[in-house]
This record gives sequence, C-alpha cells and structure tokens, in this order.
Amino acid sequence: MNKHTVMSALAITFAASMSGCNEHAQYDAQHQAGGQPPLPDARNFFAPPMQVPKYTGWRDGATPKVAEGLKIEKIASGLVHPRQVYALPNGDVLVAESNSPNEEAVTTPKQLIAGLIEGKSGKKEKGANRITLLRKTASGEWERHVFIDHLHSPFGMQLIGSTLYVADTDAILKFPYKTGATSITERGVELADLPDTINHHWTKALLASPDGKKLYVGVGSNSNVGENGLDVEYRRADVLEVDTATGASRIYAAGIRNPTGLQWEPKSGQLWAIANERDEIGADLVPDYLTSVKEHAFYGWPYSYYGQHVDPRAQPQRPDLVARAIPPDFAIGSHVAPLGLTFYTGDNLPAQYRGGAFIGEHGSWDRSPLAGYAVSYIAFENGKPVGAPKDVVTGFTSADQKELYGAPVGVAQDRSGGLLIADDVGNAVWRVTGSGG
Repeated sequence: MNKHTVMSALAITFAASMSGCNEHAQYDAQHQAGGQPPLPDARNFFAPPMQVPKYTGWRDGATPKVAEGLKIEKIASGLVHPRQVYALPNGDVLVAESNSPNEEAVTTPKQLIAGLIEGKSGKKEKGANRITLLRKTASGEWERHVFIDHLHSPFGMQLIGSTLYVADTDAILKFPYKTGATSITERGVELADLPDTINHHWTKALLASPDGKKLYVGVGSNSNVGENGLDVEYRRADVLEVDTATGASRIYAAGIRNPTGLQWEPKSGQLWAIANERDEIGADLVPDYLTSVKEHAFYGWPYSYYGQHVDPRAQPQRPDLVARAIPPDFAIGSHVAPLGLTFYTGDNLPAQYRGGAFIGEHGSWDRSPLAGYAVSYIAFENGKPVGAPKDVVTGFTSADQKELYGAPVGVAQDRSGGLLIADDVGNAVWRVTGSGG
C-alpha cells in the first residue's frame, strides 16, 4: 500500500470519527468577550469537533444582511479570492486578490483533511496574485482595472507619499505610485524579505507608522502549537518593525500566533492587532482576540495562552517565557477567525459606530455551532474596548449553517466614510453605508 493510499484511508477514518463527534460550544462571542473571558478546561481529541458548511456562493442577487440604520451594496463581483481592501486618498480602492501559495507539503492525515475541508468550504481555490483597482465613475458604477499583476500571495498594502508598499508572502515590495493611475507596470523593488518557509500562515498584514518611517508587519506561525518544529518558527508569530529607508527589521512584539490585522487606535495612537489563536483543545478554546501591541511584549504562543495558561502540547516547555507572557486586552470569541481590522473615524455610518473597531471574522470549522462569518463592531472609550462585540454584517451562511455564501476578510474605511468588506469566498467587495446617507 503506497503512502497516498495510507493517508487517504487515515483521512477517511479521521473524517468519520469527526462527523460523529457531538462536542458543542458552551459560549457564544457575547459571553466570551472582554478582558477576562471564561476559559474551560482544555480537551484532548483524536478528532477535534468540526462543522463545515458547503460553499454555494451568492445566488440571485442575494446580499449579506446589515444592522438597522445601514445599507449594503456590491461594488465588485467575479473577483478571485479578494482578501484585503485599501482605500487610496483619491477615492480609488485597491483589492488584493490572493490566497495561500500552497507550498506546505502534505505529510500528515490532518493536513489532508484540512485540504478536503477547505475545498468543500470554497476557501482553497488559488488566488489571482494581483491587486485590482476599483474606481467609482460619474454614473455611480465601479469600474475595475488590473493595477499590479504577477505577485506572490499579496495581502498588506500601504501608501507612503508616492510609494506603494505591498506585502507578498515572502517580501515587502515597493512600487512607484501616481495619483489617478489605473496600473503600475514597473516591477516591484524588494525592501525587506519576510519569513516564507512552509507558509502555514501566509498572510502578511502591513501598517505604516504615522510619520512613514516604519512599517509594521504581522507574521503568523507555521503551525498550531509548534508541531512542525521551532526552527521553522524563526521570526514568526511576531509583529516585525521595518525601517522604510533601509529595510532593516526587528521583532517589535512576539508570541502572537497569527496577527492578521494591524491598526493605530485613533485616540491613543497605540498599535492594535487582531489575532487567530490556537485550535484543537475545545470548541471554547482558545478565544481569538483584539489587543494593543506593546513593544518588546510576549503574548504566550506557543507555550501559553491568555497570559500564563500553559499549553502542554508545546515542546519543549519554556516556563521562563510563560512567566513573561501577558494576556491580550479583549477576547472576541473562540474560532471566529478575525482577518480584518479597521478603526472607524468617519461620519457616514450612524453615531454608534464611530470611534470603535470593525473586525472581519472569516469563520472557522473548528467549532460547532459555527462562529464568525460576520463583520462585528467593538466600541472604544478612552482608547480601550468596552462592551461586547456586535454583529453588524451577517448572513454569510444559511440559517441552518449548512451552506456558505461568502466570508468576510479585510475591512477598510473609504474616503467618504463607507465601510468596505472583502469577501474572499463570495468573490465580491461590499460597501456598507448609513441608510440615510
């Protein structure tokens, strides 16, 4: 029996045991939100409980649902895995159409199962590896242009002066930008290389400092809890700081498993991030989070979570690092998979959405019932999150959670105060505005 046959048989066995598991989450995001979320005892599963909706896409003009006082429109469709949106000062919108480079070798039944699950959910198809520009015309329609092509799993984008920075999975590239241009034909110049071994987590979030002298990069881990060995985790599960003049970089903060969104909180000027936490120890563990990112701080991964809750799966153990680990600021619920973050500073949306954070929750199959698959809002007061997350854009799954129409990723505020949402499963970009505007 060859290796492929053995792995297939193991995968079928694994899937069968998975389908028979009836472990359900006890908490929803509302009850597991805040600075001190309830954390049940960790579980040990041969086959962790999963729930996988089947991809069907948006049908017959259907759209996501929005909260009262809001309206939604589709400004682009037929894209190829739109993952991030970025609003340019002139009103144009950049969309990174991208997905995993699929460079991680399939060597275990778990990886094979993950691939099958992603295929069923519509999250696996190859991205276009390009950036598309959307421009609103005088008639109100949105025209589309291929802005930069032939990239390598692009994600983060930042404009500093006349230079556009793009974070591919393996490097930060610089491109010359001219206001109003609909394409860039020049080849990108590498500013700094980025960790790209295995690429288990491949997205590289990108944020410029207010003075444009630094770029901050979110680099995810190469594993769940270090099971691929710590050698492949070099400069991973970190936020890196890169000098825009020289390309020199350093670790700014560490131990954040997958920091997929970085933003400056407008009141305090503090750096904040969203993070995807670890899996496979229960439907209610571990809560994903929103946190301020403190220079030189360590947030626990892979040795502990939520401060000093030790994860025995991480080997060898590092009690010295666990003793340093600080808890994140704010839990947003287990397995919601936050991938997009923006602080809203406009006045297009109703007053209750001003000053806080919108989060694109991509959703995960590591929990039953499903969590995420929504854009949520977290209010801020005096530079800190308050209350519980409120779902603002929903309807990405069917009511019975068996069908998947789309999944939000990147979120951004456009020039006129609309909220932009990249939907990489529905292959669309949505725009939310106040219903009275």
